[in-house]
Amino acid sequence: MADKKARLTVDGLEEVIELPVYSGTTGPDVVDVRALTSKGLFTYDPGFVSTAACESSITYIDGAKGVLLHGGYPIEQLAENSDYLEVCFLLLNGELPTPEQKEVFVKTVKNHTMVHEQMTHFFNGFRRDAHPMAIMVAVVGALSAFYHDSWISTMRTTAKCAFRLIAKMPTIAAMCYKYSIGQPFQYPRNELDYADNFLQMMFGNPCEDYVTNPVLAKAMDRIFLLHADHEQNASTSTVRLAGSSGANPFACIASGIAALWGPAHGGANEAVLTMLQEIGDESNIDEFIKRAKDPEDSFRLMGFGHRVYRNFDPRAKVMKQTCDEVLAELGIENDPLLKIAKRLEQIALEDDYFIQRKLYPNVDFYSGIILKAIGIPTNMFTVIFALSRTIGWISHWSEFHSGPNKIGRPRQLYTGPTKRDYEKK
Repeated sequence: MADKKARLTVDGLEEVIELPVYSGTTGPDVVDVRALTSKGLFTYDPGFVSTAACESSITYIDGAKGVLLHGGYPIEQLAENSDYLEVCFLLLNGELPTPEQKEVFVKTVKNHTMVHEQMTHFFNGFRRDAHPMAIMVAVVGALSAFYHDSWISTMRTTAKCAFRLIAKMPTIAAMCYKYSIGQPFQYPRNELDYADNFLQMMFGNPCEDYVTNPVLAKAMDRIFLLHADHEQNASTSTVRLAGSSGANPFACIASGIAALWGPAHGGANEAVLTMLQEIGDESNIDEFIKRAKDPEDSFRLMGFGHRVYRNFDPRAKVMKQTCDEVLAELGIENDPLLKIAKRLEQIALEDDYFIQRKLYPNVDFYSGIILKAIGIPTNMFTVIFALSRTIGWISHWSEFHSGPNKIGRPRQLYTGPTKRDYEKK
């Protein structure tokens, strides 16, 4: 029962409509508007920016304070003390694993890293210059043809589906890259850690052993961890909506990948590198900063500010430290694009225009720099994001199916013609 009520008065209605108000464990209260339908009313909220479409106990964000919690744990503490697979366990189960539970979890993930050999034939249907995200959408969706048991939502099949996705996404991501450059696919090596295994599948080849740089492997794992989940964003909401129809979970994850592909969502770190290339040289920075401040100019600095965070993105603080570690390890501070990026970072942190508007460098800004430094091409950036976010998607899909649920069915404010008759000519 709700302890509080909201009362709505509408012109033309004599009665005052009472609506329950619910409180979560933290965050804003929500007004339950479901009763409005019986009064012939809907709410109007383009983009669902003021609508809570579900209950969830997985992730909490306070954008004003710059807070991101997974299962109650601050993202900064997880990034410092945990790793990606441990966070995967947390998102799926709501608690951190014991050492014994983590050992079993990691071992189970490693048992699922291979993809069916027939999957390799899917890649041959794509042009060599196809965008890796186009390939990933298709290949992940095609997993539903190989795992028919995933149609049945039970605790056992849900867990197995989660393991398959966590394990196979790095393999599929690396295959997308290898196909684009005409190199043979690298099989996973399960004696390696998660991030090490991904890097060897990306950069290894049959002619020589690939030895992972521990600094780069740590940076890769941290990128996975920091992108693991971010509450009810566009792609996660897409997965939940697709899942509400009872669709196969692999098809639901493919829908999330498609939503993530957009430059306003997962393509943001790719857009950062495109912007740096457009600026071209340090001598052009002042001109582009002036353009960014001009409201009449369409140019925007990518990787600065965030729709949710009205403070510093808590993930960016961790990513900045990782970025500095990677650049120092590789000794490439003089790379022209990276020099532009570091100068833009300095300006954003010191210039009153950016400080007053809270346009701080966000996680996309730093992750784009790190991925470029590691040697991952720009068109693979969003694929890395999709790999990371898979655990968030499957956790929300699983949560949705763990209790009573309804198929999603948003309503609309109709503005087209009213009823009219067809006139024969």
